[in-house]
Amino acid sequence: MIKVTLDHGSTITLAEGATVAQALEALGLAKDSQVVAARINGDLADLSLPLPGDCTLAPIRLDSPEGLEIMRHSAAHLMAEAVRDLFPGVKVAIGPAIESGFYYDFGVPEPFTPEDLAKIETHMAELTAQDQPFRRDDMSREQAINYFRSEGEAFKVELLEEIPQEKVSLYQQGNFIDLCRGPHIPSTGFIRAFKLTATSGAYWRGDERRPMLQRIYGTAFATRKELKRHLELLEEAKRRDHRRLGRELELFSIEEEAGPGMVIYHPKGALLRSLIEAFERREHLKRGYQLVMGPQMLKADLWKRSGHWDNYRDNMYFTEVEGQGYGIKPMNCLAHMLIYQSKTRSYRDLPLRFFELGTVLRHERSGVLHGLTRVRQFTQDDAHILCMPEQVESEILGVLKFVAEVMAIFGFEYEVELSTRPEKSIGTDAEWELANNALVGALKTWGLPYDICAGEGAFYGPKIDIKLKDALGRRWQCATIQCDFTLPERFDLAYIGPDGERHRPVMLHRVILGSLERFMGVLIEHFAGAFPVWLAPVQAILLPITDRTHAYAQEVAGLLREADLRVEVDTRQETLRYKIREAQGQKIPYMVIMGDREAADRTLAPRLRDGTELKGVSLEDFIKRLQEESRTPSPANSS
Repeated sequence: MIKVTLDHGSTITLAEGATVAQALEALGLAKDSQVVAARINGDLADLSLPLPGDCTLAPIRLDSPEGLEIMRHSAAHLMAEAVRDLFPGVKVAIGPAIESGFYYDFGVPEPFTPEDLAKIETHMAELTAQDQPFRRDDMSREQAINYFRSEGEAFKVELLEEIPQEKVSLYQQGNFIDLCRGPHIPSTGFIRAFKLTATSGAYWRGDERRPMLQRIYGTAFATRKELKRHLELLEEAKRRDHRRLGRELELFSIEEEAGPGMVIYHPKGALLRSLIEAFERREHLKRGYQLVMGPQMLKADLWKRSGHWDNYRDNMYFTEVEGQGYGIKPMNCLAHMLIYQSKTRSYRDLPLRFFELGTVLRHERSGVLHGLTRVRQFTQDDAHILCMPEQVESEILGVLKFVAEVMAIFGFEYEVELSTRPEKSIGTDAEWELANNALVGALKTWGLPYDICAGEGAFYGPKIDIKLKDALGRRWQCATIQCDFTLPERFDLAYIGPDGERHRPVMLHRVILGSLERFMGVLIEHFAGAFPVWLAPVQAILLPITDRTHAYAQEVAGLLREADLRVEVDTRQETLRYKIREAQGQKIPYMVIMGDREAADRTLAPRLRDGTELKGVSLEDFIKRLQEESRTPSPANSS
């Protein structure tokens, strides 16, 4: 007999060999149709799995985050079964659950069409109606290799040949068998609300040198109501897509002729970026940062000394000048350390805060490039704080406060993650522990809740990651704070302490907005291109009704520009209605209509982009109004 304890304390005794489902039935939970899996002693398990002995048991419901992830993974298997049924000869690759959905990659001769997706979705519905059970089969790795080789599934064979474990698990539903660790829902009948959403190309294992596969994306929810809401958000996300708005609003383009992942800023986009950069410089100077600037490439020996050569080389670009190897910088930290080294530093000089809007280049695979949010050349609002060990926590707190104030100005909520030591890293265990404790201490002092991302820190230190939430509730990587004891050691950085001896400073790497490109992409989607007045590249457009008012329009434009306001004049021979419609499409905050009456009275008739109309506004009042709205919001009054 074995003793099973439910997570809230109830205990039962069962015969050895009883399954999770039998334990739940004995505990009176079998009637809960939402239970799809469980945790045994903290480990995920299928309901059909035999209990290992005395254990704790925690049921997982379909409407929980874990339950949804398990169901979405099962939906990926269901989709693969439908594809195999409809497209004989297809080769299956991998099919994980992802945030809000799932995907599966297939080797097929031709890309899937929208009509294909409709057929696959219909067949998936037929398979869910059959309520096929998911069955697990454990076998040796060699047995699994032989099975998939006999099926001609080369992708599965490749994966199995790299798995170190001698035992693996396969799952079957209907006539489809897949290599999988599980767990899965009890049967396909639990997949009640799903939708296939898109298809795209994807290189096998993300490597452009490997075969191009076809990926099908889908989503699934516990209820049809939740699915409907999600699909509405997807439609809204398409409307806000920064790549489409970037073209329509003439902000930027990415041209194949220039190269993938290389952003070309058009006048309005360059102006938007310059506004953000000016804001950044002001805010950093207010907080005691010093502006610095490093070169775009540095000798290869420096990158070897820093550890980038061994730990980051695959993401870098290299060149040679007069027989000397150089690395094009993927990060800005090395030049900042050389600035620190340029003179003897005293404890009285610390902390030193070096800030650079530094442009970097990183080798991103073409398959992951995406508009502004994943590019090969980008600019970071990068700073490095060099301080004494006893100053570390207060400096981290200062950065957290900086982040909070900036996110309030832009109107973003955010979440916090703590990323710990990765498998590939430099530095001692003691240094990593000190760095980790400093970050944790600052988060606790500030009172911020945080999640732990084990093994996702930088190779030289743990980090705090800030994930901002946009208007659709999507999360984006933004600010980062990294605590580094290692690079100051490698570059022999020192300061003279009160005792007259040399001491080692600590380095904090941090960004506030992160990549300006990514932040602009998020900003475009957050505001759907309708930027607040202080950020709008064009704050007002003057629309003279007739040729007689062109001179007045040009005069007003000159006065607005003298007042540091951003204005355009539309003197085209088009109807007023057409001009207004175009200005609304460009999401300009103010459209100023100028007819004979306005010219005679020296007044204006502004129209807001939401349709509100103002009549007989004096030029002086309009300038004051626009200047007031052009001021950068403070954290206290921003929303």
